[in-house]
Amino acid sequence: MGAFLLGSVSTVALAADGPAASPADDAAGATGSIGNNSASGPVPEVVVTAKRLLDARNSIQPDLGASTYKLDESALEAQPGGVNNGLNQVMLQAPGVAQDSFGQLHIRGEHANVQYRINGVILPEGISGFGQTLSPRFAHSVSLVTGALPAQYGLRTAGIIDIQTKSGAFDNGGDVSVYGGSYNTLQTSFDISGSSGNLNYFASGDFKTSGVGIESPDGSGKPNHDRTENGRGFVFVQDILDPDTQVSLMAGTERGQFQIPTRSGQSPGLGYNLNGVTDYPSDKIDENQREITHYAAATYLKALDTVTVQSSIYGRYSSLWFKPDPTPDLLYNGISQEAYRRSVAGGWQTDGSWVVNDHHTLRAGLLLQVERSSGKTTSQVFPVDDDGNQIGSTPTTVRDDFGKTGYSESVYIQDEWKFAPDWTLNFGGRFDSFQQFDSESQFSPRVNLVWQATSKTTVHAGYSRYFTPPPFELVSNTAVSKYAGTSAAAASSTNDAPKAERAHYFDIGVEQKLFDGLTVGLDGYYKKSKNMLDEGQFGAPIILTPFNYDEGTQKGVEVSLTYAVGDFQSYANFAVSKAEGKKIVSSQFSFSQDDLDYIATHYIPVDHDQRFTASAGASYRIDRTLLTTDLIYGSGLRADGATPNGAALPGYVQVNFGAVQTLDLPTVGVMDVRFDVINVFDEKYEIRDGTGVGVGAPQYGPRRGFYVGLTKEF
Repeated sequence: MGAFLLGSVSTVALAADGPAASPADDAAGATGSIGNNSASGPVPEVVVTAKRLLDARNSIQPDLGASTYKLDESALEAQPGGVNNGLNQVMLQAPGVAQDSFGQLHIRGEHANVQYRINGVILPEGISGFGQTLSPRFAHSVSLVTGALPAQYGLRTAGIIDIQTKSGAFDNGGDVSVYGGSYNTLQTSFDISGSSGNLNYFASGDFKTSGVGIESPDGSGKPNHDRTENGRGFVFVQDILDPDTQVSLMAGTERGQFQIPTRSGQSPGLGYNLNGVTDYPSDKIDENQREITHYAAATYLKALDTVTVQSSIYGRYSSLWFKPDPTPDLLYNGISQEAYRRSVAGGWQTDGSWVVNDHHTLRAGLLLQVERSSGKTTSQVFPVDDDGNQIGSTPTTVRDDFGKTGYSESVYIQDEWKFAPDWTLNFGGRFDSFQQFDSESQFSPRVNLVWQATSKTTVHAGYSRYFTPPPFELVSNTAVSKYAGTSAAAASSTNDAPKAERAHYFDIGVEQKLFDGLTVGLDGYYKKSKNMLDEGQFGAPIILTPFNYDEGTQKGVEVSLTYAVGDFQSYANFAVSKAEGKKIVSSQFSFSQDDLDYIATHYIPVDHDQRFTASAGASYRIDRTLLTTDLIYGSGLRADGATPNGAALPGYVQVNFGAVQTLDLPTVGVMDVRFDVINVFDEKYEIRDGTGVGVGAPQYGPRRGFYVGLTKEF
């Protein structure tokens, strides 16, 4: 286990010669393992070939001119909690990333709009509410790429979370681990990797049970009815056919079962009568949600002297099933709704690069995807008269099913032009189109300029035109008229389909190495959107619904610092941002008429707007002991005040601590013992208070917890 290093806070990834390097080029696991092998003898030819092919793959998709934040394998291990953390918790340490309920992340004032890639292959979005499909356990490195993105990145553009997986080409062996503690938490896991001839493999899996699966709705340390069970698995197999060619297969799965936590002491307040029943204790409510995701990709890579091509076919299945508790749901909400959603997607992605000469590198690619989204909803509702008064005490049933197939196509081309020794211009464009609940397309120019002013100073500036389709798997053609004359009638009968967001994005930044070990980065951005996308929870099922603001802006500044000397590693990030929108122009039935009227003529902060966000951490290794700490700070997400989203929740600081001791025990051998304290000072803070545009129930951050882990390598 290495020291805690948040890789690079670099605003660019620029090689001195040849194609621009990806942040994964110096993946700690790969490079380090090769060094260890060479120390004890000649490096196996298959390892050299695998490393060359890895570098070639990464050169296809550089992040030239974008802002990149990278965590290598040792950094992932060294955080409090280590790789037992969810990927969302890991990403909270990056600049400009704010946390929300249900494990959601907001990057630079965006609601979602995040694209996940594994070894450069796009992972299609799935339907999820609480689960974390991807785990840092199988990562060699995790990078967050933001800003004015080059042309190879499209569709989801708030941030690219790129995972480079572990591979048996560089590591042989594995480990088993047990981790648990407060709130009846227990997690077991394993990793195994190795090689046989030209075949390399890696596999991992974990299963977790806990008494806190979803954020507490009342701030208590032991929420009522909040049990969760979650299992994940991942496998990667790679075959090196010859020095220039490899094929690989990866597959993963995640299944989560969640109880929906309840608040004690609540009583129905809407006055409904269900066959003589008018009251129901809130702590007895029994709602549950199940989430399933499977994904796989097969990839072919050919790397010649000047030309590299990677082509992949991929698929993803995801489903979500919300099971209500009919009696209390009807009494508290006037509707009991059982909802099942499913999405199946498949596609073909090809990316390539051609080093034309010392000054020009051309890159191009295409993406074709087809997706089938379907849903079945069965609702129990009360009939009501024109004044909203209940008619009778027996509910009626409303069924609302749908199915839709959507298509999307993307193509891009760009040129990395080194027109002077210290200057690089990357320019190009992409064309995206989709045919789903709506049909739209756009050509999007991209340009990034990088200036290596000195050996310690790098400046970048960029402009990107963005085109972001609404998340197809979350859009439904709900028939609003079916609920007319019932206790679930919408305030508005208008239900325009969500549209694609179209935006202009500007970014400028500088990275300065002040002296050995200390690096400072400063980055500013501005985004102007038409049909700005947002999502909200509008109903009991924890399924988000996309909608558009007619106009929107996001702007902010980020400051990042890293300092590393010997066995001491540290970092700090601070971000200021503002995101606001005006006039809701889709999914209007989800909103009250008062909110629609006000927002039609006023800019309001979006519900996920957090003005100030910060993170920091440090680690120190003393022989076989690693001490680590980190913290996150948020000034508070939005809540309703005198106007929609007109107030902000109180700010908070959560501090975590961890220690890892490596022991060499008789018979047992080498073993790592981990001790972590999450939320050391037991800060009780609200993430949501249940108010705000598109906000559901209240949620609080985690209370103090103590955890112990044992890891045995083999």
